[in-house]
Amino acid sequence: MNDQTHHNTSGSVLLASLMLPGLATLAMALPSDARAEAPPEKSTLSLKYGNYQDSESGWTRVTVNAPQVYLMTPIGEQWSVEASGVVDSVSGASPRMHTLRSGASRMEDDRKAGDVKVTRYFSRAAVSASFALSDEHDYTSKALGLQARWSSDDNNRTWTVGTGFSRDRIDNQSNGVNTAINQRKRVNEIMGGVTQVLTASDIVQFNLTRGMGSGYFNDPYKLFDNRPDKRNTWIGLARWNHHIASLDTTARTSYRYYSDTFGVRAHTVDLELVKAVGPWTFTPGVRYYMQSAASFYFDPVLDSNGNYNTAATMQRAAGISGYRSADQRLSAFGAWNWSMKVAYALSKNTTADVKLDLYRQSSSLRIGGGSPGLSPMNARTIQVGLTHQF
Repeated sequence: MNDQTHHNTSGSVLLASLMLPGLATLAMALPSDARAEAPPEKSTLSLKYGNYQDSESGWTRVTVNAPQVYLMTPIGEQWSVEASGVVDSVSGASPRMHTLRSGASRMEDDRKAGDVKVTRYFSRAAVSASFALSDEHDYTSKALGLQARWSSDDNNRTWTVGTGFSRDRIDNQSNGVNTAINQRKRVNEIMGGVTQVLTASDIVQFNLTRGMGSGYFNDPYKLFDNRPDKRNTWIGLARWNHHIASLDTTARTSYRYYSDTFGVRAHTVDLELVKAVGPWTFTPGVRYYMQSAASFYFDPVLDSNGNYNTAATMQRAAGISGYRSADQRLSAFGAWNWSMKVAYALSKNTTADVKLDLYRQSSSLRIGGGSPGLSPMNARTIQVGLTHQF
């Protein structure tokens, strides 16, 4: 999901809790933790650099530069340690209500984030504990995680259970439209899943996650933003990987369903194709996403020509009592994301890669129609990386 008026600079975009659309690709640029229940034989070092930029109606809005580092190393024969770090440098402008450009302000911020995970391996099982920290000038998030996974005797089925806890502090004492001094947010999650090998060419996975959040969910950089102090979620995820022998290509597909007590219902469908040609690996991908609006989201008022009516929209917002938000991320919209990743094996242990993501979000892209009066948004993400095993 996708977004400060005073002087030339304003507060952070609250990147730790309010992810801009498309920025998820930067957050997921590091290697995943999916692997067999055996300690790694080699250490892995990965360096990546990502650049994100989005725009509305030809107006460049937000730019993010994100250098990242990831290190995983075995410790003895039964342990491994992983650590990663990223620095997001964010600049640009963000609208205060809907896509009202005249209400935008400048924002400049740096977010520093890192995490560490320790894993203990057994004969057909593994247990992991992790800690993560993300810090901006007005937002700090700390998280703990525990996960256990174990395999059947034939190693064709793996069960996974996990739990996570995050504790966030929001403190925009001077720059916010709605001042949030020492506000807190808590989120607890539990997850269960199973991965099954069906054939020599097919693997499927099913995960179910329950999230329970309480505390401060408002965006202090938006006018008329008042949200419930509880947000509970359900997330269901199904994956199917299939190797097409005749093309020597692997298709990776997934479907994700999301619902929360704000009233948002979202569907995500993903397809990637992985094709190796000598030292090259090509991974084109496409994703479709759509969501319904939160129950307290209010639409802008349009004039007879379909243009944004600022005064009427402000009047409508002022007349709403209780929960209300003009945050575009809580509107009803659809989005397409096209990607291409190209990797080249420089040697047996070293790989260089580059990835391009193109994102298009619009209310008209939602099946059945979306929220009116919102400008389409485009985003572009470029990542380059180098991974070495030793």
